[in-house]
Amino acid sequence: MRYWMMIFLFCFSAVSTAEQQPDANQQLDELIFNDPDSPRMGAKHPRLTIVSFTDYNCPWCKKFDPMLEKIVHDNPDVQLIVKLLPFRGESSMASARVALTAWRTMPDKFWALHQRLMTKKGNHDAASILAAQQKTATTGITPDAKSQQSLQMNLILSQVLGIQGTPATIIGDQMVAGAIPQADLEALVKEQLAKSDAQ
Repeated sequence: MRYWMMIFLFCFSAVSTAEQQPDANQQLDELIFNDPDSPRMGAKHPRLTIVSFTDYNCPWCKKFDPMLEKIVHDNPDVQLIVKLLPFRGESSMASARVALTAWRTMPDKFWALHQRLMTKKGNHDAASILAAQQKTATTGITPDAKSQQSLQMNLILSQVLGIQGTPATIIGDQMVAGAIPQADLEALVKEQLAKSDAQ
């Protein structure tokens, strides 16, 4: 109940008066960047944080996600946060719930499962999700209510931020809609890192 009250208060504050706007922005930043239920990798004290809104059934996400992970591996001052958005049917929801439960209960196995779910061509079904779990030794995971709540929060955040499809990626002060070429991604990351140094 307390979680849903927080959602209500967040939505209320997001449309509050200009006088209250700084508090709403701070709360929004907390939900985007500091939610412990959102998987993350890379720097613990980053100069730049990338937030990826993604879907295991999205063909463009399957191409873009490995590029984001490469950015993190190549830049030790960058952190990647994953916000799963089940935009593409029931199997989007099912695969995302398995992954988020893995993040909370078996965090050392999450990235292997995440990568396996991202490599599936086409949409997932129950068999492909189970196969990904079998390959990553996560078959003991049963999606719980917390995973459902996390996805509901991500969907609310997507509405607040105006995200209409995946992938959608926050890189510093830029929102990138869709997948962009690796060279453009690397250039944007360099630009945003330079901005963080100048501040």
